[in-house]
Amino acid sequence: MGKIAAQLNDALRERAAAGARGMLAARPLAAGDGWSVTDMLCTLGPRDAAFGERHDGVCIAAVVAGSFAYRSADGHALLTPGALLLGNDGACFECGHRHGAGDRCISFRYQPDYFESLAADAGITSGVTRFACASVAPLRALSPLIASACTGIVPGASLAWDELAVEFAVAALQAAGAHARTHRRERAPGAAAWSRVAQAARLIDHAPEAPHTLHTLAQACGLSDFHFLRSFERVAGVTPHQYLLRARLRQAALQLVDTDASHERVVDIAFGCGFNDLSNFNHAFRAEFGMSPRSWRARHARTPAGAPRG
Repeated sequence: MGKIAAQLNDALRERAAAGARGMLAARPLAAGDGWSVTDMLCTLGPRDAAFGERHDGVCIAAVVAGSFAYRSADGHALLTPGALLLGNDGACFECGHRHGAGDRCISFRYQPDYFESLAADAGITSGVTRFACASVAPLRALSPLIASACTGIVPGASLAWDELAVEFAVAALQAAGAHARTHRRERAPGAAAWSRVAQAARLIDHAPEAPHTLHTLAQACGLSDFHFLRSFERVAGVTPHQYLLRARLRQAALQLVDTDASHERVVDIAFGCGFNDLSNFNHAFRAEFGMSPRSWRARHARTPAGAPRG
């Protein structure tokens, strides 16, 4: 995720250099009547005990860097970039970093009454506004929302957070409903599978532009191609190829609107993010975000001061 992941890595290095304990830092991004958005940066690691809390309101947290284990009464999951953490109002939960240090999330919180009203206005059936699962995998339908949210992390950036909060609530409810229906009878993966998938996900997220293949990732995890493919899909909810493609596209989407890369050509960004053909990149980008790379840049790009371009 470029700068987003780099800031997490910087925080982890500072923690290690100081010999300090891991911590969770919260930076408010925006708030309105019934909702709020917070940038959550966590430097906890494998040596830190898992921490338990209780959700104050409905929570939808988009993971944008790192990974962590999340457990609630509605299930447990290894959360990686592109996934959503789901939390019901008043529900207890636990987060841990047994498989790797640090993570970063953009957390949307809603007052229950406001969340109920959003669901009703969207035509979602009454009684299903309580999440029946703990998370949602990195799905294509979520990519434009997560990439848009990432553009708002930069201090001084201008983003319609109120609109994005509404879109996240509806998308999460729809995705969670579909997930609960299709994964109801699945057997949960074991701890060994979690550890290997976390390792592979961090390899991809550290350098999505690298020439990763099913075989090289499987070798890095000490598994056969067959067992790695099965383990990854069961834990992450998507195949390794889908995860890699989504990571590259998110990196490209953020680089397109980065002021430091404002003069960089689309073809150079595509090649720099691991694509070896511009037409394939354009097709994949449009399928993921619903618009061309140039349209995305025009819609989201900002001036160095952080104001939208006119």
